[in-house]
Amino acid sequence: MEEMHVSLTPGERQRFKRHLLLPQVGEEGQIRLKNSRVLIAGAGGLGSPLALYLAAAGVGTIGLVDFDRVDVTNLQRQILYGEQDVGELKVHAAAKRLKAMNHAVHVEEIPRRLDGDNAQEIVSGYDLVADALDDLAARYVLNDACVKLHKPEVYGAIYEFSGQVAVFDEGTACLRCLNPDPPEPGEMIASADVGVLGVLPGLVGCIQAAEGLKMLLGTGGMLKGRMLFIDALQMRFEEMELPANPRCPLCGGGLRR
Repeated sequence: MEEMHVSLTPGERQRFKRHLLLPQVGEEGQIRLKNSRVLIAGAGGLGSPLALYLAAAGVGTIGLVDFDRVDVTNLQRQILYGEQDVGELKVHAAAKRLKAMNHAVHVEEIPRRLDGDNAQEIVSGYDLVADALDDLAARYVLNDACVKLHKPEVYGAIYEFSGQVAVFDEGTACLRCLNPDPPEPGEMIASADVGVLGVLPGLVGCIQAAEGLKMLLGTGGMLKGRMLFIDALQMRFEEMELPANPRCPLCGGGLRR
């Protein structure tokens, strides 16, 4: 079991001074971040800004689950990586980058494909889960594990110029409330065959990071029961209510039985 921290070091007080000045954070909140464990599922376009900002904010442990290796086509939007990382496991290259930025962050590298056999095992060790995946079937696997283990999940998705962010938690909708089943194999276009504006994952991932930090701190209004839609082409932000579906076969309308 990891040691629980009860104070900040003098160096941490200096480093996180601008957080400590916020009454919603303060020293107690910063210690809470230091003791937090966050899993980021997907170390690509969304996972990059998520990991960078969570590490910069002082989250103590970040788990990265991704089986893929860095490809040159990733560099247009996946800001964790540089040309020197092409061919390397994403979780390994990402860990090096995060440790270079904040030596105190503990990065758990999980170079595995998330599936029904391992999802609950992986998710169980974390306080908060961020969905930064680009595979819809894997999103359902992650959602199911979070619901069954009562873990809050910050959901993000991108497509061309559009993005979505929501928070799934106790008493709120889950992914299966929106669509009970994922599309059949072959019904969806592979993510590698879809264009995306390079900066879009940064917009969406930063909002996910903000929601995650507020969740860990227990402060502010979060995207629970609502979905934020981002249209980067027209630079418009819209919001839709996201009620839990009482007929949801998984969460039973947010009850998470």
